[in-house]
Amino acid sequence: MKKYYYDLHIHSCLSPCGDDDSTPNSIAGMGELNGLSIMALTDHNTIKNCPYFFEAAKNHGIIPIAGMELTTAEEIHIICLFENLEQALAFGEEIENRRIKIKNRTDIFGNQLICDSADNIVGNDEFLLSNATTLMFEEVPQLVDEYGGVCYPAHIDRDSNSVTAVLGGLPPEHPFKFAELHNKDKASSFSDIGCDFVVSSDAHYLWDISEKDNYFLLPDDDENAVQNLFKLLRKTL
Repeated sequence: MKKYYYDLHIHSCLSPCGDDDSTPNSIAGMGELNGLSIMALTDHNTIKNCPYFFEAAKNHGIIPIAGMELTTAEEIHIICLFENLEQALAFGEEIENRRIKIKNRTDIFGNQLICDSADNIVGNDEFLLSNATTLMFEEVPQLVDEYGGVCYPAHIDRDSNSVTAVLGGLPPEHPFKFAELHNKDKASSFSDIGCDFVVSSDAHYLWDISEKDNYFLLPDDDENAVQNLFKLLRKTL
């Protein structure tokens, strides 16, 4: 078995709250400097920078995961992760049809830049990405599963956009195997929710990306690390 150090909640320059310097290439480079093995790009309600992140990750020795921080109709954030880029892109197209498209005000919310693996700006999303979609919280797990992914509630230890803040906690018969903590020292406060924990940075700036701290213990097999990670997240490993 091997320790795979990870950060599974990172925003790029495509998220309106993300720093313009957080390009896919710079994120992968920071992960390499920090000693990470596995990184997930999880912009708000979009997958569009993930293909470029995959290209950049290869150059920096990072195992990439395509993901999204989905905002439900109740404005609850859920991390959605996919075993391969094709599944993620298909899910992204599905969410495009579930977005409430309001023009982005860059002077208020910031830019939403699509950047290639060489840091070139190749596009932008003109509609605000951080607002709610039409998907209800209870609908998300089944939809993500239909696209071959896994999902779990984001930053449950925070006072905004978390299931704990909005609903007061997870429903008694929730389907989640994991929930995300921003601060692992708060794990004891959530010991009764019936989940294991993923600890990730929710980085919006390069310097927020996790260092070599949190890890998954997986078979020593880099080629199949993604498949093994998803088995772990599904509790089938």
